[in-house]
Amino acid sequence: MTPALSLGSLFAVVLVATLVLGRPMIAFMQRRSVRQRAYEDAPKTHAVKTGTPTMGGVLFALALLLGYVWHPDRAAAAIAFAGLGCGAIGAVDDLVSIRKGRNRGLRARTKLLATVFVAVGFIALVQGALEPAARDSIFTVAGVALRVPYWVWYALSLAAFVATTHAVNLTDGLDGLAAGAILPPLAVFAWLGWRIGAVGVTYVDVAVAAGTIGFLAYNRHPARVIMGDTGALALGGILAAGAVVTGTHLLLPLVGGVFAAEALSVILQVTSFKLTRKRIFRMSPLHHHFELGGWPETTVTTRFWAASALLSLAGLAIVR
Repeated sequence: MTPALSLGSLFAVVLVATLVLGRPMIAFMQRRSVRQRAYEDAPKTHAVKTGTPTMGGVLFALALLLGYVWHPDRAAAAIAFAGLGCGAIGAVDDLVSIRKGRNRGLRARTKLLATVFVAVGFIALVQGALEPAARDSIFTVAGVALRVPYWVWYALSLAAFVATTHAVNLTDGLDGLAAGAILPPLAVFAWLGWRIGAVGVTYVDVAVAAGTIGFLAYNRHPARVIMGDTGALALGGILAAGAVVTGTHLLLPLVGGVFAAEALSVILQVTSFKLTRKRIFRMSPLHHHFELGGWPETTVTTRFWAASALLSLAGLAIVR
């Protein structure tokens, strides 16, 4: 089987499996009362989301495992570890929220520390599986590699992993927003993995993209299921892991610009309020700012998807 045919088969299998399993999974979540509670601080229009089945991100675990089985190399194993590890943290967070009956799960510092541990484990696994790009260079453009000492590579890998994971999680606030916005960056890193010979990245990212498209069939507005932190943290970990393996850490803020903007809006809002008691945005993360400005939820979502696609194309233009 040619590589292209193998990737196509993987995409089709994961997509069909996600579509087939989505309906019974939602029914199971409903029976078990695994339901979302709208954020108390979110716009009032979000109250209708309370009661929607959550933790739908468990479907991404299937995609990860199939991607690894299709091409079981060390890079694929490391990315699967990153996604499953972050997804497990998110699952605990979701279960705590459900048990409390309000959208307050693990403490932020607890989730942060847990993702640091996953990041350290991922970096330990991925060493030695890296293609030319990573430990001696972290970014290549127009054939020129920026070379750095190992400790700089390690620190940047750790920072990129933790920051991206939580940025994607912050973005998951509207129906289909995080799932749709993650697809163009996944495509970029899948292509980069193929280009430099880190084929495990390509297989895993193609599988996760297929699973995400299948999940969107149930997650688009009005969502029948929400990915929860189970899915959002997993997707963030997978995206960051692909950048580390391909040695393109510095590409993440551009290709993942939607997620970076969402995280930055929270940082600016909190800092401004603490220092001046004034808010920069109507509400953060950024998608809520536009909601309160009068944009319908579907408009915010589709425009953020478009922004993600454009930023990913810009990233491709830089590294091609």
